[in-house]
Amino acid sequence: MPLSVGDTAPDFTVKDTTGTTIKLANYVGRKVVLYFYPKDDTPGCTKEACSFRDNYEQYLSKGITVLGVSMDDEASHQKFTEKFSLPFPLLADTDGAITKAYDVDGGGYSKRVTYVIDNGKIAQVYGTVKTDTHATDILAEIGA
Repeated sequence: MPLSVGDTAPDFTVKDTTGTTIKLANYVGRKVVLYFYPKDDTPGCTKEACSFRDNYEQYLSKGITVLGVSMDDEASHQKFTEKFSLPFPLLADTDGAITKAYDVDGGGYSKRVTYVIDNGKIAQVYGTVKTDTHATDILAEIGA
């Protein structure tokens, strides 16, 4: 069962697409969209990533950080990012620690769940996702 609204968002430290270390604690005071997806460069995951890509400027203009998470490694994330011109970091959760902490482990992959985190707390949970409109659905719901 995914975490619930009001829960403290588990902190993490992990490498992103470029090998940069990302810590959730560095985003305190900002909204973060942390979206988990099963696998790079698969049809649903590509639609979802491209939905965030196509709406990324709106997220930036509202001061919202977008972070994608899967259990793929940095090399896979780099290929996926380059192929689809993704402007936001993908987190390489190769050991599944973040996936487990957010309770979205699908048995070797991350389930498709998105969390909106505000000031270190879970503000929204999306357990059902329309991959092609997910980014606009979130923007509409959070009033951004």
